[in-house]
Amino acid sequence: MTTISASLVKELRDKTGVGMMDCKRALSETGGDVEAAVDWLRKKGLSKAAKKAGRIAAEGLVGIAASGTSGSVVEVNSETDFVARNVQFQDMVLKITLLASEANGDLAKLLATIYPNEKITVEDHIKEMIATIGENMTLRRARTLNVSKGALGSYVHNQIAPGLGKIGVLVALESDAKNTQELSDLARMIAMHVAATSPMALDLSGLPAETLEREKAILADKNQGKPDHILEKIVASGLKSYGKEHCLLDQAYIHDPSKSVSQALKEAEGKVGAPIKIAGFVRYALGEGIEKKEDDFAAEVAAAAGG
Repeated sequence: MTTISASLVKELRDKTGVGMMDCKRALSETGGDVEAAVDWLRKKGLSKAAKKAGRIAAEGLVGIAASGTSGSVVEVNSETDFVARNVQFQDMVLKITLLASEANGDLAKLLATIYPNEKITVEDHIKEMIATIGENMTLRRARTLNVSKGALGSYVHNQIAPGLGKIGVLVALESDAKNTQELSDLARMIAMHVAATSPMALDLSGLPAETLEREKAILADKNQGKPDHILEKIVASGLKSYGKEHCLLDQAYIHDPSKSVSQALKEAEGKVGAPIKIAGFVRYALGEGIEKKEDDFAAEVAAAAGG
């Protein structure tokens, strides 16, 4: 029996855009011959989805599902915004979002999870949808938040259906407070804040070391020639200002800009009678970080005119 290496599976996946398990099966059936495996996949009807795999999918939907102390957020991409308004696509994103908690936000596990009421995986169901709708689609990312005690809050911006929209935010609050409704309301308010301000981290200690070093270097460069003890204070002050802009706890609370998010939490502690800690937050904005193809309209017109 031919041993199928991971690199061979990757080569076939890169070549066809077909899922890993199907690539492995195709290679096993063809004795590790990549070209023969491509033909095998085509014969099995998987090429239709594969042909579309190279297309850039930066539209689609962000899905949110939260209940009690657990919640998940996923991003499923399509090529056009038109598909995001397709009821079949919306139903698929909702079901995948609900399954995300089972996989604890692990993308590979989620793709391998059995799709509801079917005998195929989420990955295979997406491929069937590609063939049905005629656009490339990808389950790009997933994340789950859990707290042992407290509450979760969610917010969906540009919502086109319950739990589906262009920006999705989850906020987890950890607390012994008995009034969980008050906690849930607060978590939702903070989720709205996160949607609006897009913080990079909870506080300065949560920022990547390279980000902090870069800011320090910029501040030092701007203040060249100043004595070391003065420069040290300038850098510390500059980082504090950077935190007010990019760190959730230090940002001005959008619902009351006269106080920071940290101060708003302290006030809320007095109302619920127990300490409140932000255990985590996640913000997904549709298509962020995806390099979208810029169409050259002039070139298209010239080509159409035969020029």
